[in-house]
Amino acid sequence: MLSLANAFAPGDIFEFDARIRRYLGLAGDARLTFTAEPKIDGVSLSLRYEQGRLVQAATRGDGAVGENVTANARTIPDIPARLADAPDVLEVRGEVYMAHADFAALNARQAENSDKQFANPRNAAAGSLRQLDAGVTAMRPLRFFAYAWGELSEALADTQMGALRRLEGFGFAVNPLTALCDGPDAMLARYAEIEQMRAELGYDIDGVVYKVDDLALQARLGVRSTTPRWAIAHKFPAETAWTRLEAIDIQVGRTGALSPVARLHPVTVGGVVVSNATLHNEDYIEGRDAGGNPIRGGKDIRVGDWVQVLRAGDVIPKVADVDLARRPDDAEPYVFPTTCPDCGSDAIREEGDAVRRCTGGLICPAQAVEKLRHFVSRAAFDIEGLGARQVELLYRDGWIREPADIFTLHERHGPGSPLPLESREGWGEKSANNLFQAIDERRRIPLNRMIFSLGIRHVGEVAAADLARHFGTWDSFVAAVDAAAPAAACQLAADAAEAEERQAAAREARRARIKPARDAAREGLLPEARAARDELTGINGIGATVAVALATAFRQAAERASIDRLVTHLEILPDESPKAADSPVAGKTLVFTGTLERMTRAEAKARAEALGARVSGSVSAKTDLVIAGPGAGSKEKRARELGVEIIDEDGWFDLIGSP
Repeated sequence: MLSLANAFAPGDIFEFDARIRRYLGLAGDARLTFTAEPKIDGVSLSLRYEQGRLVQAATRGDGAVGENVTANARTIPDIPARLADAPDVLEVRGEVYMAHADFAALNARQAENSDKQFANPRNAAAGSLRQLDAGVTAMRPLRFFAYAWGELSEALADTQMGALRRLEGFGFAVNPLTALCDGPDAMLARYAEIEQMRAELGYDIDGVVYKVDDLALQARLGVRSTTPRWAIAHKFPAETAWTRLEAIDIQVGRTGALSPVARLHPVTVGGVVVSNATLHNEDYIEGRDAGGNPIRGGKDIRVGDWVQVLRAGDVIPKVADVDLARRPDDAEPYVFPTTCPDCGSDAIREEGDAVRRCTGGLICPAQAVEKLRHFVSRAAFDIEGLGARQVELLYRDGWIREPADIFTLHERHGPGSPLPLESREGWGEKSANNLFQAIDERRRIPLNRMIFSLGIRHVGEVAAADLARHFGTWDSFVAAVDAAAPAAACQLAADAAEAEERQAAAREARRARIKPARDAAREGLLPEARAARDELTGINGIGATVAVALATAFRQAAERASIDRLVTHLEILPDESPKAADSPVAGKTLVFTGTLERMTRAEAKARAEALGARVSGSVSAKTDLVIAGPGAGSKEKRARELGVEIIDEDGWFDLIGSP
């Protein structure tokens, strides 16, 4: 189950429309219709029907694995147990929510029974849906809106709106405010109408979702790693509240970034009690952006200030403004630290970087703990029973210092060892055994999760999935990164030389000395290293910044040794992104160059990847096929020099079938 990209301003909606047109090669005046529907602030749920019978209900979870709540879902009146005239396989997606009146009545009953009251309808819905006892769920007033589908044995309709009408015919509740819109102006008008109705709807919404109505176009647009290209969530303006800033603390992240956090007098913002908020970086505290331009009218932020807290949807709360009229007379400007508060190492801010970073590396306990927290996070290894708090405690006691230590914990602190885990406070025989079992279950890990778990700067979930899809196996990935490492070192040297050159721009003598160093760093590459770098940067979604970060991490002796120790305990599974095994291009490396006339290059790349091919931005000896359109230049020439097969666009569609 995918998530949605977010939009916050009208310009984002016009860009969404333009981006789709560019991808599909549609003219600006070609008709493109969207659906617009309220975004329900509830809990996502997937319902699987087979031969018209509900057989499984699951929460969204991490998007790939959710929680089985079938028994609970059967108690919700809006969810039919059986469907008539439905496809043999029908997976319905939607949102479980609680109406305002029902929520108020539930909390009243909770109060009468001296039970804990819920903070807001969303929390109440989530807690009710995940009850271990379905009888408790049955007593909670849950509702369900259907808005999408997953697996189907046959198509529901040709359009999004038609499919919703079909779901409605099966007995599902579909939001009655869903409407068709011809283009961004109509979408924004509908957004304004729904926003005006928001207070009177009787249930919580936090925006409007737009989707391309034509399902054939949806199929052509496809999806990114975590979001569809054909949909976007237009969030309502952030909710705000005013409170007092009681302190500013510095947290050190896994990459050494010093992040200022506002400690606030607790205040309710959008139904959630907020006591912490981000302050971004030292520039933000001082009242300027990264370019030195004033923000908030140039007002700085000081401890003791009365501040405005802003929270938009699931975004981390931030301090947005300061009331200078209420500033205490003794409030002092905040002095950002230049040393790490955890290890005392220098904290430097490199040119072009918005944050200051600890230089302590592996000797910094904060970085080590944050790396371990990241390693066990939900999108990485997700080891049940080993959360952020447990990792921190085990690190402080020296039981876990690096990820590999997690997988030797049983042999070092299992039953019969001198200091067994079950002897620690908060642990018992059962909980310790459960943890050891959970660790063993994670010795087999998908490639994308493995790459993400390493916590390398700039390599998030999307980049990790892109890398896994391209290289397929851990060995191929590591070999490519190792091969690109010399190029990364040269790139870093070039960047450093350029930074020094900019600083010495007025001093011609120094410029004359630095320019050759910069040029030498750029050119001092073996052809193999240059080709390896080009392969990394040629992957869709992977640029020079990510490539340099990867190669730099793998070149550091201590970091590489830690990774190698970890790998000895794991079975890293090959990428399992959907592939057409019988496709004529499955497993092959392709390069598109020149102008394509029957579809845009972006769509052609996505189509190739869906067929199991790897798409690169550069030609090398590893390239299997080049698709060259009119205007192809150096890439086609390079392919001829290497003897790589070249076909034109018609040949491409003959190979894979017409689009």
